[in-house]
Amino acid sequence: MRRDSPGAPAQPESSEARDYLIRQLEIAWQLTSYHLEGLTTEECLWRPADAGLHVHQTPDGKWRADWPEHEGYDLGPPSIAWLTWHLGFWWSMVLDHSFGEGALTREDVTWPGSAEGLRAWIGELQQQWRAMLEQATDDDLRSARRTRWPFQDRPFGDVIAWATVELTKNAAEIGYARFLHARRPRS
Repeated sequence: MRRDSPGAPAQPESSEARDYLIRQLEIAWQLTSYHLEGLTTEECLWRPADAGLHVHQTPDGKWRADWPEHEGYDLGPPSIAWLTWHLGFWWSMVLDHSFGEGALTREDVTWPGSAEGLRAWIGELQQQWRAMLEQATDDDLRSARRTRWPFQDRPFGDVIAWATVELTKNAAEIGYARFLHARRPRS
């Protein structure tokens, strides 16, 4: 960190690598935002096939996500609810394990229950992630100190790059499912 003048708050050091990573995140976030805009709860809960990962409301009102025992194509396509849960799951996990206590588990992460709720949830995760990245220095990017999930002993820059790829993948899956929903046969 550097101080521009005595008594001024510390500013993160300039980092060309961090700036590249943030610009990539911005592109992925634009795609994600596009697919989340106008998304309805009905779209989220629609099942594109007779089998596939989904969310289920428990008697206590929480929405729990299926967890696959394998990643084969025979699982069937996931619902948008599951895709958005998965996006919130991995982002919550990486934030907690990189900047928090590192105690969050998959079972702790539930789907919000509505499209409006998920937009607020995902938007908050994006803001938290972006704020953390803006503080990262070149040393932070090279260090494995914050790399505790989804892998260890790798530079934190790898986690940041992985998160952007994962965000892009989830956005594309949500978009594709929305296309299928829009063109589904009407009974």
